[in-house]
This record gives sequence, C-alpha cells and structure tokens, in this order.
Amino acid sequence: MVHLYKRISRKKGLRPGSVVFVGDQKVAKTKITIIDYNEIEIKEMTVEKIEDCFPFRDSPTVTWINIDGLHDTSVIEKLGTRYGLHPLVMEDIANTGQRPKLEEGDGYVFIVLKMLRIEPETYILKSEQVSLVLGENFVISFQEMTGDVFDSVRDRIRKTSPRVRFMNPDYLAHALMDAIVDNYFLVLEVMGESIESLEEELVTRPKPANLELIHELKRELIYMRKAIWPLREVVGGLERLESTIIHKQTRAYLRDLYEHVIQVIDTVETFRDMVSGLLDIYLSSVSNKMNEVMKVLTIIATVFIPLGFLAGVYGMNFDTSASGLNMPELGLPYGYLLFWGLAVLIGGGMFLFFRKKGWF
Repeated sequence: MVHLYKRISRKKGLRPGSVVFVGDQKVAKTKITIIDYNEIEIKEMTVEKIEDCFPFRDSPTVTWINIDGLHDTSVIEKLGTRYGLHPLVMEDIANTGQRPKLEEGDGYVFIVLKMLRIEPETYILKSEQVSLVLGENFVISFQEMTGDVFDSVRDRIRKTSPRVRFMNPDYLAHALMDAIVDNYFLVLEVMGESIESLEEELVTRPKPANLELIHELKRELIYMRKAIWPLREVVGGLERLESTIIHKQTRAYLRDLYEHVIQVIDTVETFRDMVSGLLDIYLSSVSNKMNEVMKVLTIIATVFIPLGFLAGVYGMNFDTSASGLNMPELGLPYGYLLFWGLAVLIGGGMFLFFRKKGWF
C-alpha cells in the first residue's frame, strides 16, 4: 500500500540545504552503475566508490550515472559537490516526499518524478522517487531501490549504433522519463481490470470485503493523481526551457511525452470517477438484496396471516351440544378436510394474486 505522506519531522530545526534522508531505506547498500558511451563504443561498469564517477565530469563522451539507494547521504553530497549541484538540490534528492518538479541550475537541469509499478503477484502499487540531473554531457539518476523500468533504455543504448540520437544527454533524459510514463499505462491497465471485475462482482454478489478493495483503489488513485498531475507542468516546462542543454530536435519528443502525460491524467480521472461510483453500486446492490429478502418474508407472513386466523378460531374450545351455533363444523365428519381445503384455497389464491401483481 502506498503512503500519501512522508514523515519530515527529522528535518525540524535544520538549516535549508541540509542533506537528510527522508523516507524508508529500501536497499542495504548503495549501488552505483555507470554507462559511458560515444557514437561507436559503450562501457558499462559498477563501481564501489562514488569517487570513481568524478573523472566522467569533463569527459567528451556521454555518461549516465545511476544511484540505487538514497540512505547514504554522503554519496549524494560528494557527487553533488563534484558536479556542481546546489545544496538545496541535494536536499531534495534525499527527501523522497518531493512533489514532481523542474528546476534549472547553473549548467544543469534538475527533475523530480515518481516511478510507479504493480507487483506481479500481489497487485500492490509500489512507488519510488526518481531524481534526474541533466548536464551538458551527463545524466545522473537517483533511485530509492534497485530495479527500475529503464531496461528498455539500456537495451536501446547497447543495440543502437551509431548512437547519434543518444549523443544528446537531453534525449537520454527524455527516454528515461518516457519509460516511466509508459509504465504508468501498464499500471492503469491492471487497475482498470481490477475496477471492471470489482464492478461486476458488486452487481452480482456484493460482500463486505469489497469495501476494503474500494478503499484501497481510492487511495492508490489519489496517490497516482498526486504523482502525475504535476508531471504535466514538468514536461511542459522542460519543452519550453530556454537552455542550451535542451536541443531543438529533442523538443518534438518532449511534446509527444506531454501528450502521453495528459492521456494518463485523463485515464486517472476517469478511474477516480468509476471508483467513486463503486461505493454507490455496492450500497444499491446491498439495499436491493435486502429488499428482495424483505419482500419474500413479507409475502410469506402475509399468506400465513389468514391461515393463522383460521387456526386460531378453530383452536378455541367449543361445545356443539350446547347450541347449534356453537361451531357446528366441529361435528362434521369431514370438517378437518374442509378446514385444510379452505386454508389451501386462501393461500393459493393469495399466491396467484401476488404473482399477477408482479410482486415476486
């Protein structure tokens, strides 16, 4: 289950720019991977020390540095100092409760967005913050844990030769953002199937356990809306950014990415309306089911009211020898059969009357 809020009390009283990790530690050790390439060659490596990333700062090649794990703030501080990041930017990287945003720094662009995934077995929504730092010849990505949706981007870099398009780091940053947005569609597809199956179950056989599912879906959609709505401003602002880091040929791809974000937002809003209606469907289904039960019980009780009256009358103590008007039917040889015949006639007549009225 995703959490809508992060605890930031540990930052109370600290000066702005203090790099303090806010969030849940999701990996035991920080993992640092590097992909360095030019048009022809590509090098991939995993390094133990953050200092091994420093030589790539002024390299003529394009470098993608990926950091998995934010709990070790010394890694963020050392890398940020070497690549000229503002202390407030380093603070935002360590704070996993950031709202998606775009900031332009001195020689770099800072982007924050959320990566959403659905667990394949449990269908639980997982979220982590991804921070991107885009420079003239590098892209640095910071993630909360190992594992991401960037494998398709890595494969494209490995298999594309010559890598003319990827020689612009802004296109690499676009590709990473595009992979995250594309995964939003996969998440929404799973959620859409869950909503449809739940809606069908609510109509046919509603049960109290459905309320928990409705509540969980509402929480997840609220979180998705919170994570995706600001992304529209981020992508739009990046496309309009007047910076030499963003090249003209990349802006067309950013416009396409903006349209995808709008499509995701529309789908999220549609699903929110559908989930809001699921509670009404549940209450209506439960009410209709209760009405059906009450109708059957009422009909049964109504049929037995006159029969109970007859049984009550004939259950009284009478003496036929005292008077001819003192229940003479009790002395008839077929009085018992006449009583049951009258009871069946009344009950059957009422049943046919109710059926003709369409009451059941």
